[in-house]
Amino acid sequence: MDAIVKNFPAVPAADGRPSQKEAEDAVRVLLRWAGDDPAREGLLDTPARVAKAYKELFSGYDLAAEDVLGRTFEEVGGYDDIVLVKDIPFFSHCEHHMVPIIGKAHVAYLPAGKVLGLSKIARVVDIFGRRLQTQETMTAQIAKAIDDTLQPRGVAVMIEAEHMCMAMRGVQKQGSTTLTTTFTGVFKTEPAEQARFMTMLRGFK
Repeated sequence: MDAIVKNFPAVPAADGRPSQKEAEDAVRVLLRWAGDDPAREGLLDTPARVAKAYKELFSGYDLAAEDVLGRTFEEVGGYDDIVLVKDIPFFSHCEHHMVPIIGKAHVAYLPAGKVLGLSKIARVVDIFGRRLQTQETMTAQIAKAIDDTLQPRGVAVMIEAEHMCMAMRGVQKQGSTTLTTTFTGVFKTEPAEQARFMTMLRGFK
């Protein structure tokens, strides 16, 4: 898992990024390549809109999961069982074709004396989702970020998603879903804990 995550730095070097104008010019080139005219009325503002949208869609490159997960809570009243946040919606983009991945993440961990604010788990999903991704890598990154920061007894992550690169192009199979999982700690070494995680996913509405 470490090798996967090291290939995706949290924040790329700022001086390596093109300017806003260069980004907009690149959109104009793509519009011409697609067969349209960037100078026509309906497309005049499209390059600026696309650049603005990309800044939002790929905002995960400007954020570090460690910063979001930095604060934990130790007053847990002795609670040491599974914490599960289910059905976290996300939107990402396939790194191969730059088309959307639409799905939901389920994230669980077994505390070891401290817990996370629940919203932080959803924010970590967003950070990694708002980058060019493969679903396998994203699943591993979420698990590793929580494992490294919180150091729980174990982390379980499942992602279910539809890939527009399969639905809109290529084989064009709409509605097909890809499921990936990553387990660390006792979720990886103890099949009973994996089974409990899966049972909670099915039964928790």
